[in-house]
Formats: sequence, structure tokens, C-alpha cells
Amino acid sequence: MLTAFNLSYGLGQLPSGWLADRIGARTLITVGICGVAVVGLFIGISQTYAMLIVLLVIMGLVGGGYHPSALPLISASVNWKIRGRALGLHQIGGSSSFFLVPLLGAAIASAWSWRGSFIGLAIPTMIFGVVLYILLVRRKGTGTAQAVPEDDHDETTSSPISSRRLAVFIGLSTFTHVVAHSIVSFVPLYMVDKFNWSEGASAAFLSIFYSTGILMSLLGGYLSDRFGAVRVVVVISLIGGGAIYLLGVAPSSVLVGIVTFIIGMVVHMRMVASSAYIVGKTPARHRSTVFGIYFAIMQSNSLLSPVVGSFIDRWDYSPTFIIAAIATVAVTIICTLFLRGNRNQLSRA
Repeated sequence: MLTAFNLSYGLGQLPSGWLADRIGARTLITVGICGVAVVGLFIGISQTYAMLIVLLVIMGLVGGGYHPSALPLISASVNWKIRGRALGLHQIGGSSSFFLVPLLGAAIASAWSWRGSFIGLAIPTMIFGVVLYILLVRRKGTGTAQAVPEDDHDETTSSPISSRRLAVFIGLSTFTHVVAHSIVSFVPLYMVDKFNWSEGASAAFLSIFYSTGILMSLLGGYLSDRFGAVRVVVVISLIGGGAIYLLGVAPSSVLVGIVTFIIGMVVHMRMVASSAYIVGKTPARHRSTVFGIYFAIMQSNSLLSPVVGSFIDRWDYSPTFIIAAIATVAVTIICTLFLRGNRNQLSRA
């Protein structure tokens, strides 16, 4: 069931981004939010397992239109100097959902079964989608991006090198994201096998990782606005590689918790900084398309997780974490050298 939704959600980002650039982000974000609500209602009354799977696939496809539409709309609504902080505020809402929605869903399910959870959450989602669309229509200019002047931190150019630079940056950002998420997905099992924690307590341990989205998203946006997104992503990617290494050698569960928090901090700060950079360096007519590609690649962590699992089965946790750490640092250094060299070429030109 999870695979049906996650894979379709990742694949849905690609056509959704392309459509948003052609029919408008306001329309597609409404389709995304209201579409998820409608499908949620049908899931609540589904009668067979096959029907449930089909509906989850459809929910993933329509839900994939949200991020490629939302980020360009947010960026176009604020001054470019505070773009990072605006995107950070948006990410706080997304991170909070990892805490609130499971609690709400569980509370509703205890009273009206799992069907009530889908139906009960779908209704306010539908209302929100309609209200948001009305507000966006009334706010003139929201659907078009502002012109972004050059800044001192991340140069922008329309030359072909600019496209390669953007591709390398996206490669660096998505690689560190996929590796970090794949490693963190095994932390609960790691706590059970290495520290003899109960399964319930180990599963709750992941809240440490997700809590950083609430705590660190605004900081990532502020640092991006202040020092430039490339610098922020490079530094925190290196920190992330070091944290993954420490995860495998930490001698106590307390240190594992601290390291897990650092990895979560890196992931959420990087997401904000990367989104701000992509918005600023992509032509307005292609922004949603590029974001669709970006988010589709990030969803591929579900494909890497089985590979990480096979490494753990063969070599145990510590060697696997060390390999992931070395790969993260190596890719970060290689991409940084390319970005630096590319920037120097632009300066000489």
C-alpha cells in the first residue's frame, strides 16, 4: 500500500511540473489539494483491497502537483531577499503534518474506524483547497514569478553553463537527500538490534528526525538568504556525511539520538536552501517543470532503501553507514569543485 502511493507520488511530480508551467500553478495546486481530498473520500468508502490500491495510486498522482506548484507561487509572493525564509516557513507546515496528521488520524480511527480517518481529513482538505484558490485568484500577480536580480552569493546567467551548474546543484542536493533518508529509515531497526530497544520505542525514535523540520527550516532559509544557497548546501552536506559516519560508531542510544537530530537538521535546512536556489536560477516559464524533476528524484529514496538493507544484511550497520558517509562527502566535494570551477569560468568570461 505504501509503495503504491509513494511511487505514484514521485512519478506524479514529473507531469505535474510540466502541466503547471502550461496551465498555471494556481490551477494545478487546486487540482492537487482538492484531488487528494476527493480520492480520500473514495478511499474511505472503498470495498476491496484492489480498489484501495488503485485509489492510492491516483492519490499519489494528483498529490504530485502540489510541490511543483506551491514553491513557485510562494516565491512569487515575496521579495527575493527573504525568499529562503518564506520557503522555510512553508516547510514548517509540512514538517508539522508528520506529527499532527497521525495523531488526528489515530484519534478519528479510534472513534469511527480507519474509514472515518480518511473521510474526516478529506472534508477540511477540500474546503482548504477551494478557499486557497479563491485567495490566489483575488491576489493579482500571484501566479507569475517576480524578476530575480543577481545577488552577491549565487550568480545567475542565461549561458548554457548555467544549465549544467543547475543540474550539478540538483544532483548534489538530491543525492544527499536520498542517502540520508535511506539511512534514517533503518534507525528504528538499528535501535532494536544494537541497543535492544522495543519496536514501539524505536519507531517513535524517528520523531527526533522529523522534529528538526519544525525547528530548523527557518534557520535554513535565513542562512540561504544571508550567505547564499550553494554555500549552505555544500557545508551542511559535508556535515551530513560526518553525521552518517558517527551514526555507525556511536556507542550509546543518546549519541544516536543526537546524530539523528543532526541528520534531520541537515536534510531540512538543505531542502529550503535548495528550493530557494532553484527558484532563483530557473526561468519562470520552466520553474514548475524543474521542481517536478527535483521532487521526483528525491522520492527515489524508496528505491535506494532496499539496496541499503541488502548492504546491512551482508556487512552489518556500521560498514554500511560508513560507505554512505564516504559517498556523501565524495559527491559533495566533486560537485563543489565543479560548481567552483564553473563559477570561475563565468567570472573570467
